[in-house]
Amino acid sequence: MGTLYEDDVIAWSEQQAALLRAGRWELLDHHNIAEEIEDVGNREKQALRSRMTVLLTHLLKWKFQVARRGASWTRTIREQRVAIEDALDDYPSLQTLLGDPQWLEKTYRRAARDALAQAHLTTMPAALPWTVAECLAHDFWPD
Repeated sequence: MGTLYEDDVIAWSEQQAALLRAGRWELLDHHNIAEEIEDVGNREKQALRSRMTVLLTHLLKWKFQVARRGASWTRTIREQRVAIEDALDDYPSLQTLLGDPQWLEKTYRRAARDALAQAHLTTMPAALPWTVAECLAHDFWPD
């Protein structure tokens, strides 16, 4: 049997919250609290990457599979843009990722790989062919 953190993270989190509220600093599980706080940020970063990957994948398919454009792709593009906008409103510090060339390159590579596989194409642009602002603009549809 391990620690409460290892055995039941829900019970552990309730215990830690009660200790925090009571000001019982000496009883806190500082290491695991720090890990959990970092995990919150990492989950939001991962969610942004996932949404951006889906958005870029669909924008690439929109651009390179003109004959297959349809309501489903339109809906997915719109949903991802709104979700990304909401995430940036809720967590403004995520905006820095959109300006990070390495983060964008990794995200674009994933999207290009996914678009190639889904669209049965053989090539994609080596780099993101649009600005982030264009990708997120509600009136941008690559032709």
